[in-house]
Amino acid sequence: MGALGNPGSNADITQSLLWDHKSSANSNSNPNSSAAKTRIVKGLKLTAGLTLLQFIFAMYATFLLYFMSPNVDVSHTPWTSRIAIAQQWKHILWPTGSHSQGIFKNPNSPLSKQGTCQIEDLAFPQKKSNNTRMIQLKTELFQEITAFQQRNSGSETLQELLDLPSSSSNSTRITVVLNHFKRRTLCAQLDALLGQSLPPQSIWVLAFASPNHDALSRIVDAYNDSRIQFVSSTFDFKYYGRFQVALQADSCDFVYFLDDDMIPGRRMLEILSHVAGTEKYGNSVLGSIGRILPFRQKDFSFPSYRKFGSKEAGIYLPDPAYGIVIERIVQVDFLSSSWFLSAENVKALFIETPFTFATGEDLHLSYQMQKYRDAGSYVLPVDPTDPATWGDKEHRLAYVSETTVIHKDIVEIRDDQWWRALSRGYVTQWSRMNPQQSDVIFYAHTLDQVTDLAPLIARFRATPGKKAYVAVAGGVHCPCKEAAPLLGLPTEACHERRFKIFDLEMGSIAATWKAGEGDRGFSGQFQEIYGAMRGLVRIHSPAIIVTVADLERGVRDAVDLAAKRGNATLVELPRPSIQHALWMADLKPISLQQWNKMTIVVNIITQNRVGSLNRLLQSLASAHYLGDKIHMTFNMDSKVDAPTLELVHAFQWPHGRKIVRRRIIPGGLIRAVSESWYPAHDHEYGLLLEDDIEVSPFYYMWLKYALLTYVYSTTGPTVPIPELGSIALYTPRLVEVVKERPKWNATDYFKALHPNTPYLHQLPCSWGALFFPKHWREFYKYMGSRYTEDAKANPVQIPRSRTNGWQASWKKFLIDLMYLRGYVSLYPNFPNQTSFSTNHMEPGAHIAAVDNSLSHKREDFTVPLMEEDFWKILPAQRMPPPSKLPVINLFNQAVSIKGLKAAGAKLEQDVLPCNASQIVLVDHITGDPTNCARF
Repeated sequence: MGALGNPGSNADITQSLLWDHKSSANSNSNPNSSAAKTRIVKGLKLTAGLTLLQFIFAMYATFLLYFMSPNVDVSHTPWTSRIAIAQQWKHILWPTGSHSQGIFKNPNSPLSKQGTCQIEDLAFPQKKSNNTRMIQLKTELFQEITAFQQRNSGSETLQELLDLPSSSSNSTRITVVLNHFKRRTLCAQLDALLGQSLPPQSIWVLAFASPNHDALSRIVDAYNDSRIQFVSSTFDFKYYGRFQVALQADSCDFVYFLDDDMIPGRRMLEILSHVAGTEKYGNSVLGSIGRILPFRQKDFSFPSYRKFGSKEAGIYLPDPAYGIVIERIVQVDFLSSSWFLSAENVKALFIETPFTFATGEDLHLSYQMQKYRDAGSYVLPVDPTDPATWGDKEHRLAYVSETTVIHKDIVEIRDDQWWRALSRGYVTQWSRMNPQQSDVIFYAHTLDQVTDLAPLIARFRATPGKKAYVAVAGGVHCPCKEAAPLLGLPTEACHERRFKIFDLEMGSIAATWKAGEGDRGFSGQFQEIYGAMRGLVRIHSPAIIVTVADLERGVRDAVDLAAKRGNATLVELPRPSIQHALWMADLKPISLQQWNKMTIVVNIITQNRVGSLNRLLQSLASAHYLGDKIHMTFNMDSKVDAPTLELVHAFQWPHGRKIVRRRIIPGGLIRAVSESWYPAHDHEYGLLLEDDIEVSPFYYMWLKYALLTYVYSTTGPTVPIPELGSIALYTPRLVEVVKERPKWNATDYFKALHPNTPYLHQLPCSWGALFFPKHWREFYKYMGSRYTEDAKANPVQIPRSRTNGWQASWKKFLIDLMYLRGYVSLYPNFPNQTSFSTNHMEPGAHIAAVDNSLSHKREDFTVPLMEEDFWKILPAQRMPPPSKLPVINLFNQAVSIKGLKAAGAKLEQDVLPCNASQIVLVDHITGDPTNCARF
């Protein structure tokens, strides 16, 4: 036997049969007997059969090894395509009609569609409501929604959608994912999908812990189609499992998810693919059924999305129960039962960890797509007369669900889910249709930031007519339930369906997540904060977003970008300044929005009073600047001394740029002051300070508050007080333009109106004042045309004013200009002339000068500095409206703005010859006078 080879081979069997034949011949005297012949024929047939089987086995092994061999280059062929290629060979090995199901199925399973398909009972009719009130509520809401969308973004009919240019073609690759548990609709779905006008590339049938597993498997086997794959598990992956499996669908363009109650019409994939290929809807999620979430009720709360008998509970679309059919594409808050989207966008579902895996994958998908892909969710229109265009051609299984009772606990979970999404910036259709206007959203990343911002938050909320909301990072950074009590709110406010505090629940996104292929590589924290805050800004349209000034860079950048995208202004307040900036709550939204628009430049005029300069610099350094950028310029004459130069060189200014200028040729005080600043643009303001001035810690807040109230409280070129050209820090105690210089007390003078009201004065201030850009350009041009060494040669002679004889004062020319054209300056007015600047009466160009015969008593000029929150002393603790500001003329007499202009025009001494009823108008860019005009 050894010489014959392997005893189990076909050759051995043949030799054995021949040996038996020979033995039989020797024992049988008649070799031609019928028994011998029969044995020989049977042996030959058996040998031929075994040889054929050996050949078939060799072919099978060859093909199998070829496609599984690592030497074959399949690096660019997805695994689904490899399976499909391999399965094509089963039709060669086992011809159509054979009971065998190919190399991936049991070859001993004789299956057929007719014998394995199960039919779902569809004999029940679609439930129709006879509640006339509900029909009216649903219909009215649907009409409001569709009319709004048609007005704002346009909504196309089915034919109009099909007429849009599209990148879709017959080669578009679509993977369909079917999820089955108990319902007996698989055959109906497969028949509908295989019969599509645009057939899918592949169909994945999923069965997770299904009690119907065996029947589903047999159905897939019976179809014997290489495009259909069966994926099963004994573990129930529930609602998110099909999307997790679809992450592997990287060889297709689009993925179409179908619930087991959806049997699509013959053209459904063609329509979905075409719409998804258009520019307008190319980044969207498309489906056939959707829901619009609740609208806010009259008590400012949001109801359950399952509340019955309420228009505010939202709407299910389409809803045959109420006769609602979709004839134009409709944007919804989330889709149900089917979802069509790009394979790339499937990944968006898992950017954030879902609130729960027990339900809500439909809402979570739309929420994530909007937040991180800026994509909407849409229900496609249908042709009511053509079932081929329907998402469910039976129109019973899926569309009966609105009237199906859902367990109370599931409803509560889903209500909590959509509210949490809304609190994290989910822009629902309600918020699109009802744009909110708020004053401020505060953002706090940590609990200590909540504590620091709490006084300002409380002030905003206590101010009538103000809307202020708080967004906290949540998670481990700033737990909402710990932040709420710090703001005087109950912990229930974090999840109560009212707008009070927004919990962003930071930490749901992986820290290394990337925004998408080709996008910038943002960290997860940046993207999560940005996505949430951008949505909140879209919903609530705040004028400003307020944060502390020391946010970490990534957090700050995310909030800043969200503010810019939403046309809001980011205000970053230093923590020590917050408690002193409560006056912010009294500003108009338009003023708040222009918070960062102005630029203030501090201009210091100094020469050889190093002690005085040092005092001024220390007071400037100790002031509150609200996080603003403030540039500082030193203007020094040619004779500046060395100690002053050393001090200027060593001084560190942390709030902006430090600029140093030194003249070569002596210019004198007139040039030193008037040439110290020239505005770079219409929102740059110049604060002029001589070195013997000292300022209050609140001087900048006074200037900022006044500018926002009286200049930036409107939009466009129109301002509340066009004649306002400067803001004084100082409150005078004397009427300085009268020869006797009588004492004057603004608190007593205005006590009938309010003892501490600010007021408008025709006299400019030289001991600390902020000058406006347009008026300063005008003054520059005016002074250039009128300045002479001899004051008597100046044609302007103001009646009874001792300024007519001033020789070396830039202020004289500014007084002349303000008198001629009726301009005013805003002055503070607090008890005991407490001011935001004071003069220390130290010897200089005027004080104690040889040619100055007037005596200067310190008590007449040096005033106390404001050391407390000044806004508390103002009338009604706020800046008065522009119309309520009293006006006094150059001689401290009550008058109107019109009266000031009349007095100036009466002189007829301006640079243009105008009559007594006209004043000079100028070009505010060049300062050039242009024409006369009636006032």
